[in-house]
Amino acid sequence: MSAGRNKAVVARRHEISAKTAANWVRAAKARGSASPLPKDKDAKLKELERRLRAVSTENDRLKRLVADKELELAILRELRALSNPR
Repeated sequence: MSAGRNKAVVARRHEISAKTAANWVRAAKARGSASPLPKDKDAKLKELERRLRAVSTENDRLKRLVADKELELAILRELRALSNPR
């Protein structure tokens, strides 16, 4: 199956036009978010490990951010309950 055909199948599955899917792919490649992996097996493994570390680091940072926001919300809910007894 060709790459163009795969895009058409994915687009049809998500009920969008193939042109829209192609534009999204082109835009992602232009941003650098869809960079290809090296052909060499060892280089590919190292690149995947590097990407995994980067994603794990970002995931940890985002989890801390969500935890901080949840704490802020809990504090605000307590303050609201104290100032507005029902």
